[in-house]
Amino acid sequence: MKKSVITKLLAELESLVQTEFESGVEFWLARDLQTVLGYTNWQNFRKVIESAVTACESSGNKASDQFIEVSKLISHGKGGQREIQDFMLTRYACYLIAQNGDPAKDEIAFCQTYFALQTRRQELIELRLAEVERLQARKKLTESEKLLSSLIFEKLEDDRSFGIIRSKGDQALFGGKSTQDMKTRLGVPDNRPLADFLPTITIKAKDFANEITTFSITRDGLDTERDISHEHVKNNTDVRNLLGERNIVPENLPPAEDLKKVQRRLKSDEKKLPYKGN
Repeated sequence: MKKSVITKLLAELESLVQTEFESGVEFWLARDLQTVLGYTNWQNFRKVIESAVTACESSGNKASDQFIEVSKLISHGKGGQREIQDFMLTRYACYLIAQNGDPAKDEIAFCQTYFALQTRRQELIELRLAEVERLQARKKLTESEKLLSSLIFEKLEDDRSFGIIRSKGDQALFGGKSTQDMKTRLGVPDNRPLADFLPTITIKAKDFANEITTFSITRDGLDTERDISHEHVKNNTDVRNLLGERNIVPENLPPAEDLKKVQRRLKSDEKKLPYKGN
């Protein structure tokens, strides 16, 4: 395919993309895409859309979320107007339409690649955001553990107490399984914290229990290991029960990727970004 053709098609597709005001979702209008793909007859293009809708439903996706039927008025005759059918298409819908076209046509071949990459780009963005969220949750857990640890030391003046209390909290959160039980279950190396291999939801659960315990110690003046331990176990049990109401069983969740690897990958990606100096 000639570079001039690629440049022309890219410019056309980029100029036609619109954004739905309330959701912020990008979409293309089918009538606009029809022109880019080289279809002169709407009825012929409508058949391609129907094939794409079938492919969408066959893949387990809800077609009405991807192909949204709309209508618009166009000029007709001397000052008259008539209503015609159109569709708001997500990038996934556009990809399926291109996939159901003739790849021998330059326009179809280009759009197949363009929308495939656009869809993949969204998936990568969502994955990166999820990884960043998990790292932030882990950082916040570290902070809440430090705060709780310092508060417990202030009350008990014993370096060992926090570790004992935290272990009892883990046992309550994980349905009777100890921290070591969970490390064995998830394949966590002995020299690494369990939290580095937990999914985001469990990291946040531990952090939430820590926050409640810290609040309760200060509000209620708890100053014995027995009382603080009882409070922390209760809070972890309550958090576990809350998760259970959503059919989330902490000890049954699969291990997440080592956060050190995630952090290294994100830093590596940042180094690949183009640097713009002054």
